[in-house]
Amino acid sequence: MTDINDNKKTHVLLAAGGSGGHLFPAMALAKQLMKEGCDVRILTDHRGARFKGEDTPYPIDIINSATLGGGLIGKIKTIFHLGLGVVQSAKIIKKFKPDVVVGFGGYPAFPPLLAAQKMNVPTILHEANAILGKANQMLAKGATKLALSLPATKGMDVLQDKCVVTGLPIRDEIIAAQNTPYPKLDDKSDLNIFIMGGSQGASIFSDVLPDAISMLPEHIQARLNIVQHCREEDLQRTEEAYKKTKATATLKTFFDDVPDQLKACHLFIGRSGASSVSEVAIVGRPAIFVPMNHADMQQKVNADVVADVGGGWVMLQDGFTAKALSTRLETLIVQPDTFKTAATKSASVGQPNATKNLAKLVKSLA
Repeated sequence: MTDINDNKKTHVLLAAGGSGGHLFPAMALAKQLMKEGCDVRILTDHRGARFKGEDTPYPIDIINSATLGGGLIGKIKTIFHLGLGVVQSAKIIKKFKPDVVVGFGGYPAFPPLLAAQKMNVPTILHEANAILGKANQMLAKGATKLALSLPATKGMDVLQDKCVVTGLPIRDEIIAAQNTPYPKLDDKSDLNIFIMGGSQGASIFSDVLPDAISMLPEHIQARLNIVQHCREEDLQRTEEAYKKTKATATLKTFFDDVPDQLKACHLFIGRSGASSVSEVAIVGRPAIFVPMNHADMQQKVNADVVADVGGGWVMLQDGFTAKALSTRLETLIVQPDTFKTAATKSASVGQPNATKNLAKLVKSLA
């Protein structure tokens, strides 16, 4: 088999989990590095294949991976699949000969990073969230550098000498939307609400939003344009629920025009994964964040970055009821200047240079 390494270029291998929250930052970095003359490959699991388009300018290789299973049998299966992923990654590293391997978290990033560390290839771990993720925790000690989205990332106390704050790489389409003016809004104009729940967290918005809207005065309902992401199994019931309101609702299982939806919306409602929070802040839109109810409350810490400067509001999942949301929305809608002020505050914490910052760190190691 011929060697796939071109020795005239800097070679960078990127590894990321198969969700958009992990892959989108990796893909943003890949594009930037290619602009700067690097040769790039991405490793992920089978879920990541759906993000590869016909015009994707870099190879995306699929490797074995698994999340930590329960019980003895589950743990054995996890170890087997991760071990197989390490072997697959080692073969790719041997052929591609990367100068640097960069991991973006998630269990599919674990095998390539572990293989690279065992093969003495410099590694960078990027941590998107405000709390160090489990896969990154296991790899941090052997990493060359730790690239952080936020300066106060928890779990980094003993590794401060390795840490560099770069921000979270964001898609070019979002960066291009950065200076889009906030849409016109007064006490009579239509109000656009964009709702995203992610692959795991969308059902709660299908449960709560239609009922919350139905509790608003009808003259407010009639002003609302709802654009909402739904899980396939929730789509029909959510459509039927919105038909009982005066609001206009557009529901989809997938949006390929998120930048345009963010530009058009007056308010974002959604989970507070690192990518969602960063994208909302880059475009500069006020948000109601509903963090996933994880034990470490990682998403709440992400959301607090925007909420603490006045760019949005956090509603914990246990208190995210139709009544509570309806009250919050009515209070905000009757004071449209509150949205405009929050939009400015949200934009103040955006990190538009993050992708270039991380690319600079990668090339400095290469």
